[in-house]
Amino acid sequence: MSTVSPSEMVLRILLAFVAGAVIGWERETHGRPAGLRTTVLACVASAVAMIVSQALFAESAVSTAGGIWRPDPARLGAGILTGIGFLGAGTILRHENVIRGVTTAATLWFVTVIGLAFGSGQFSLGLLAFGIALVTLFVLPPFEKHIPSEWFPTLTVTTTLDALSEADLRKRIEALGPMVRSIKLNYDLDKKQKTIEYELRLKKAEVFDLSSKVVTNLTQCPGVVQVSWV
Repeated sequence: MSTVSPSEMVLRILLAFVAGAVIGWERETHGRPAGLRTTVLACVASAVAMIVSQALFAESAVSTAGGIWRPDPARLGAGILTGIGFLGAGTILRHENVIRGVTTAATLWFVTVIGLAFGSGQFSLGLLAFGIALVTLFVLPPFEKHIPSEWFPTLTVTTTLDALSEADLRKRIEALGPMVRSIKLNYDLDKKQKTIEYELRLKKAEVFDLSSKVVTNLTQCPGVVQVSWV
C-alpha cells in the first residue's frame, strides 16, 4: 500500500467535507441536535483517520519488509466507529413515551462510514453511500408520511372512588376508536380518588382527532376529576 499524495489527500478530505456538509444541512434545517458542524467534523475526522491509518500502514510495511508482522490498517477505522457510537447515543432523547434523535444518531454513524470510505480512497463506494444518504434524507420523508403506522399514547384518568369502573371507562374509550393495551390502577384513599393509566393503540394519523375527542368525552363523565393524554 503506497502513501497518499498531497493532491489525493486534499480530494479525499474535500469529498468528506462536502458529504458531511450536505447531510448536516438537512439535519440543521430540521432543528436536530447534531447539525451542520457536527456532521462535517465527524465525516472529515473519519476521513483523516483513514488517511493517517493508511500512511502508518505504508510506513510500517516498509520498515518491516520481509518480517512476519503485518499491521492492520482497518483498526483505526474500527476505533472511530466505536467512538462515534457514544456520540450518537448522546443525541437520542426520550420524553415520556416519545423517543427522538434516532435518525440523527444513525446519520452521524453513516457520515462516519462515508468519511472512512473517502479517507481510504474508495471514491465510488463513498459516492454511492452519499447518494443513498441524500435519497434517504431528502426524498423519502414525503413518502414516509403516507406509511400507515401505529401510535401508543398513555391516557391518565383520575376519578372519585364511586365513579365509573375501569371496565366501563375502557368500553367508553374503545367505543371512540383507540384500543386499550394495558391498564395501571392506583388508589389514593386519603383523597378518595383513583388514577387509571390506559396504554392505548391507534393509528398515528388519528392521534390529533382522537385525543381531543377522548379527553372531551371523558371529562363529561360523572366523577372524573382530571384527564391527561401523553
